[in-house]
Amino acid sequence: MLELARGVSQWAHGFKNAVIFLFNTGEEEGLNGAHSFVTQHPWSDTVRIAVDLEAMGIGGKSSIFQAGPHPWAIENFASVAKYPSAQIVAQDIFSSGAIKSATDFQVYKELAGFSGLDFAYVDNTAVYHTKNDKLKLLRPGSLQHLGENMLAFLLHAAASPSLPESKAVESDVESNEEKAIYFDILGTYMITFRQRLANMLYNSIIMQSLLLWTTSLLMGGSSAVTSLALACLSLVLMWIFSISFSAAIAFVLTIISSSPVPFVAYPWLALCLFGAPALLGAFTGQHVGFIILESYLARTFTERRRNLPANLRTCLAKLDAERWIFKSGLVQWFVLLMLGNYYRIGSSYLALAWLASPAFAYGFLEATLSPTRLPKPLKSATILIGLSVPFLLSSGMVIRLSATIIGTSVRFVRNPGASPEWLGNIILAIFIAAIVCLTMVYLLSYIHISGAKVPLIVATSSLLVISLVAVWGGIVPPFTEDIARAVNVVHVVDATRVNGGDLEPVSYISMFSTTPGNLIKEADHIGEGFACGRARYSDFVTFSVNYSCWTDKGAGTGWLKSDIPSIHVAKDTRGESRETQILIDTTISTRWSLGINTGEIEDFHLKDADSDELITLGEKSSVDGWHTIQFSGGRKAPTKFHLSLFWSRNSTQTATAGDEHLLRLRTDVDRLTPPMETILGKLPPWCSLFGKSTSPHTLAFLSSLPVSF
Repeated sequence: MLELARGVSQWAHGFKNAVIFLFNTGEEEGLNGAHSFVTQHPWSDTVRIAVDLEAMGIGGKSSIFQAGPHPWAIENFASVAKYPSAQIVAQDIFSSGAIKSATDFQVYKELAGFSGLDFAYVDNTAVYHTKNDKLKLLRPGSLQHLGENMLAFLLHAAASPSLPESKAVESDVESNEEKAIYFDILGTYMITFRQRLANMLYNSIIMQSLLLWTTSLLMGGSSAVTSLALACLSLVLMWIFSISFSAAIAFVLTIISSSPVPFVAYPWLALCLFGAPALLGAFTGQHVGFIILESYLARTFTERRRNLPANLRTCLAKLDAERWIFKSGLVQWFVLLMLGNYYRIGSSYLALAWLASPAFAYGFLEATLSPTRLPKPLKSATILIGLSVPFLLSSGMVIRLSATIIGTSVRFVRNPGASPEWLGNIILAIFIAAIVCLTMVYLLSYIHISGAKVPLIVATSSLLVISLVAVWGGIVPPFTEDIARAVNVVHVVDATRVNGGDLEPVSYISMFSTTPGNLIKEADHIGEGFACGRARYSDFVTFSVNYSCWTDKGAGTGWLKSDIPSIHVAKDTRGESRETQILIDTTISTRWSLGINTGEIEDFHLKDADSDELITLGEKSSVDGWHTIQFSGGRKAPTKFHLSLFWSRNSTQTATAGDEHLLRLRTDVDRLTPPMETILGKLPPWCSLFGKSTSPHTLAFLSSLPVSF
């Protein structure tokens, strides 16, 4: 950003619009910097376009993964960017909620109503937010790519007299069908068009397809209808077999590998482990459907063409079955296009490309150029012409999306131990199987009557076996020193627990990981008396730990009882509207997280000791029955707070077995205690400390207030 500011300053003469460079803090603590700017800074009212430079990795291309709602920014970026990289597919996925994350752009767009662009690096996702997030892994070309594109766009936007006049409301833009559809072609050219044009184009293709299919089936009669149904059966079997084969490997990996995600350090291994069985399963399922279809067509040819020799009728049945299998791929993408068009999904252009291009090639080469009505083998030109455009549009997106999903598996689990070890692999397996079924459906139809069946089976099976052997034998390690497993090691002082019937806090060193898999290998490497399992549940307010490794060795040193935060009930007024005044003292900590039970508390008010209002009265949101507050301040930040709780009218006001806490508090201290120094010094080289806004510091104090205080 500093280099961009320097570059912009060299061209500032003649600008019609100012360029504001906003260096945010508190992004990981809850988008605090962006929120403060749009709600408190006077310049926020002058903003017309917002650009967010994000990252969920440390390299590669800086790609646009969100744009809008007004189309001006993305359309003008496409016209001036030298090396554009943008896919509305990423925006569709992000907007769907599949990625449990948010960026400053969410604040700009949803709270302030700004339109603009959201960029992010996505390579090396596995090391993001870990100690391995090092400058040496950031390639200069990545910065250069972002710099050249952004400088061109900023100069264009600053000099443009046609910026959007008012803040765009996303619902208004969508209702006017002016939302932009955008994608790049191999990072060299970018295409944008409006939703209005997309609707016209999609509806036209859908209507033409319906007309062609209806006419074809009416002319073919019941035989054509049955053939299409059996071809669609082969499509269903293809999906079932492909997902089943690929998902089976996800379970196998948890048995044969020391880590259920052995491909983090070497992402290509995931494509071998899941892509090979997905392709083998897709072909197997489709071939089963092909055999059923061929058998039906052979009977049909026997009835309709009795004058032909039996061997010729069998050959013609195979050729006709091949064509129907190819057509089933058209049906698949036709259904996806209709669904995408109905729900206004931006990435529906992919379904259009995968439907229209193969259909044109098939119709032009197989129908108009065929001298006879007898079935003939599909021509190689059909597949070359039909798939060149779809593969060109899809290949870059598929590679980037696959790499991102594989990289994020290193921190797939939000609450360690709460999800099965195989869950992340299942998601990845289904994704790869879906990509195989969607993109290989046409190509596989050529193999059933060719001599490539055996080579395909042998090649995919061999690749799978070699990959499994490499994982089982440890030839390819799951983690390396540069791309390591993300772990948290925390010295916990838990005052919510009861030790031997008294009120003494329990202290221990806890090691847990957001990466699926156990920590036995890591615990054995460290020593220090670690035990692993689910016997020690830890509630860190922002997340919970169901599986961990822990040790009590030396855990009583490095902290004082006076460091433990206190929650004191100052006043409790009972009646029809019960109100409770709470005094909270976080002692030495200026970074804390507080959970408030919204099943009991309807509203609350928070002030610091100087009576500065931090949270006002009003409607409060909750997740799983809890409203969570995260506070992070500097050295002079307050440590004493007044919390007013207003109870719900239907509150039980008594503790229950399933939900006994009214308040849950975690205070963080950035201090290395003696036992922590020892353990961190022995941390395996394939592990790296993981830190996010929801993660505790190296010393964490836990306390709570029961409902029946």
